[in-house]
Amino acid sequence: MPRVTRAHTVAHHLVQGGLTDLKLSEAAQKRDRPGLYREDGFSVRSYHAPDGTLLTVAGAYGPDWFMTLAQIRHRLEQPYIRYTVTDDAPELRDHELLVRWATREELRARQQAAAARQAPLVALLRHQEAERAAEDAGQSALF
Repeated sequence: MPRVTRAHTVAHHLVQGGLTDLKLSEAAQKRDRPGLYREDGFSVRSYHAPDGTLLTVAGAYGPDWFMTLAQIRHRLEQPYIRYTVTDDAPELRDHELLVRWATREELRARQQAAAARQAPLVALLRHQEAERAAEDAGQSALF
């Protein structure tokens, strides 16, 4: 059973990430089209999962709502925020994402994927540091 996810907490994280909270009512979120708004932004509402857990739905609005949707996903899935964002709830529309707390396994998988992506860069930096240390010690290559 997932932990409760509060809408105001999710909205706070998104505002801290530089997104604009449009503060739409729940009725407007369910009724309006995402491209109807002039300003790119988001709005959140509560959602009750089938098991009764209170979760949050974050919707993207504005002329470039698809990019806002990607920004919502990117911001909330940062390691220090620890949410998982999905679009698999039955009542969600194309511009909405379901937000829930990430499990320990999901966080571990993200850390491993990030380490795998950064491994070539880390290896290159270590190699350059070793070369620099060797040159500083007077062991520079002749060629």
